[in-house]
Amino acid sequence: MEKIKIIAEIGHNHNGNMELATTMIDEAKNCGADIAKFQLYDVDTIKESWQSRYQELKWAELSREQNQRIMDHCKKTGIEYMASVFDHTRIEWIGDQVKRWKIASRSFYDLDLWAAMEGSGLPIIASTGKCPRNPDGTMKPVKVPYDKAELLFCISEYPAHITSEIFPAKFSRDTLAGFSDHTIGCYWAREAIKRGAAIIEKHFTLSHRLPGHNQKHSVEPWELKDLVTYARQYERGITY
Repeated sequence: MEKIKIIAEIGHNHNGNMELATTMIDEAKNCGADIAKFQLYDVDTIKESWQSRYQELKWAELSREQNQRIMDHCKKTGIEYMASVFDHTRIEWIGDQVKRWKIASRSFYDLDLWAAMEGSGLPIIASTGKCPRNPDGTMKPVKVPYDKAELLFCISEYPAHITSEIFPAKFSRDTLAGFSDHTIGCYWAREAIKRGAAIIEKHFTLSHRLPGHNQKHSVEPWELKDLVTYARQYERGITY
């Protein structure tokens, strides 16, 4: 069975603290995650200063130098670096230093961004949280702008509430390759693995008590390690 990629979505849970960011990379590696993922954005292009969470995102906004430090630490630690990139400038920051791109749900219909990533020839992983849904909450068929893209089922709520009625019955490379999980706990991540998901992206934190909107629905190290163990056992045919 193909190895299931486990992405530790550090995102902006580091709150702009580089010591915390590098420690989170170390912990993600220790837990067995394959990829440590961050977010690269200019907050003033995606939010107004009066909107909720503006200041939180501003604190966590990475400069080019800070992001380079993070990429260097991932390389030193032996874990793949990946980032949701929100604009062309930040594509240029990392273009020759990544193995794959990530399109966040909010950017799914940004065709210019797709085109810039496509030009590199690298694979693209895209979350579908903003894609159209049927009245019952299930996903409508999605047209993928790029033939090397792998789509992740996603509910753009923080935390997300998922029911059996809206969760995909099956994951596959041809439709939905994996799951970007914003739920509390790992129930639905495990369910996705049982239904064929090849990629699991899970928000990661060192502690639910850290400040920040995403900390509560992120997994702590013991939870991430447990999820990785479940995935590796499933690959060997051990199910429970």
